[in-house]
Amino acid sequence: MLLGLCPTRRLLSHRHSLLQRRRIKSEITTRSAALDSVLSAFRSICGEDGVSVGQAVREQHGKDESVHRCCPPDVVVFPRCVEEVSALAKICNKYHLPIIPFGTGTGLEGGVGAVKGGVCFSLRTMDQVLDVHQEDFDVTVEPGVTRKALNAYLRDTGLWFPVDPGADASLCGMAATSASGTNAVRYGTMRENVLNLEVVLADGTILHTSGKGRRPRKSAAGYNLTNLFVGSEGTLGIITKTTLRLYGVPEAVVSAVCSFPSVQAAVDSTVQVLQAGVPIARIEFLDDVMIDACNRFSSLSYPVTPTLFLEFHGSERSLEEQVQTTEDITQSNGGSDFQWARDAETRNRLWKARHDAWYAALALRSGCKAYATDVCVPLSLLPQVIVETKEDLIENRLTGPIAGHVGDGNFHCLMVVDPNDPEELHRVHLFTERLARRALAMDGTCTGEHGVGLGKRALLCEEMGPMAIQVMQQLKNALDPKNLMNPGKILYKQY
Repeated sequence: MLLGLCPTRRLLSHRHSLLQRRRIKSEITTRSAALDSVLSAFRSICGEDGVSVGQAVREQHGKDESVHRCCPPDVVVFPRCVEEVSALAKICNKYHLPIIPFGTGTGLEGGVGAVKGGVCFSLRTMDQVLDVHQEDFDVTVEPGVTRKALNAYLRDTGLWFPVDPGADASLCGMAATSASGTNAVRYGTMRENVLNLEVVLADGTILHTSGKGRRPRKSAAGYNLTNLFVGSEGTLGIITKTTLRLYGVPEAVVSAVCSFPSVQAAVDSTVQVLQAGVPIARIEFLDDVMIDACNRFSSLSYPVTPTLFLEFHGSERSLEEQVQTTEDITQSNGGSDFQWARDAETRNRLWKARHDAWYAALALRSGCKAYATDVCVPLSLLPQVIVETKEDLIENRLTGPIAGHVGDGNFHCLMVVDPNDPEELHRVHLFTERLARRALAMDGTCTGEHGVGLGKRALLCEEMGPMAIQVMQQLKNALDPKNLMNPGKILYKQY
């Protein structure tokens, strides 16, 4: 009986495959016809130079820094102001064309890939710092303004924006992915530092999440729409302005390096430093493999053991107390004497080595590619998850140096893999899934700062549960009923 059914099943499978190919071909044909109709309309809004269908430009905008394959859009537009973004979105909405926002392409989870084709909105030409209110410690910027560009602009004001993900990412893109980085332990993530957003919705409507022009330090008025869009990864709207908190440049800054006999000792020191109320600005963990890679790549000579990079901000007098308390704690846990970086040049070299960890890891295996994945767990469970992760790496013959924002319980595995070895790629894929589920089993999250994008959609379902995912889908349906905004990202199943 079963054997008799096999030809029928094969026939049904063939028919299903044929219908699916026809549907995809029909979608492509429909989209192509729509694009032919709208290109002249796009050019009337952005000008001839503001629209590109060239293959090189499309491929440049179809990939970020992740391992996900390039998915180029059908066309790239370069709007110059929010009014142009709105007008372009209205045309896309009319012709059912997907919209993919693009900042600097430094994401790590495939968030800019045009998986359903459509129109990439490259926002780099909207690069103005619009309003700096020194006395109120806030600034409003357009999406083409990067973190480094803003701090260069603020150089003579005595203010700075501290959120530092390492890459020179666009600030609106950082808001869209809820980025953080090395300074988050003291200054918070983007979620804590965004006061207001201007967002263009899928139908071209312009929304101000906290009210137009408003920038209070706090508010209890209505739903928190700002934080709804922070971390939405372009799936709810295009962020065209963000108002950010600023901070005073500290009077004095000192950095230090401390080596430890074990992961447990390094993390115990971190917890005790935080419990002691030390307002430490950065406290970064590098495992023995990572510190060895950094030594080789950046010509350093630190002991090849679990290591903390630390930084203190404040007045000269307050730094003395912070440093003394921290040094007492680290030495009580078997830490080495601090190696100091007091002058700006030495400090910059130290933190450049930390930010160059990606390239240092790549240098461990020539001809290979790197894939960064991150998780975050409660601080007390960090030693356990790192030890288990290192055992997993060794058991499965994988190269994955570990670096982390240990003050937040957030760490990264920088997987170095041969892209031409399918078996190794498969082992890396299985490892990253085990790592994420290990974090979830410890009441953590599958991503502390990289976001969901394409790579962690299934894990998001496991983390949040069906009811939370259903609510997210309902929000998506309400704001983007045609599923045009960066489709295929974050939510695993979309209509």
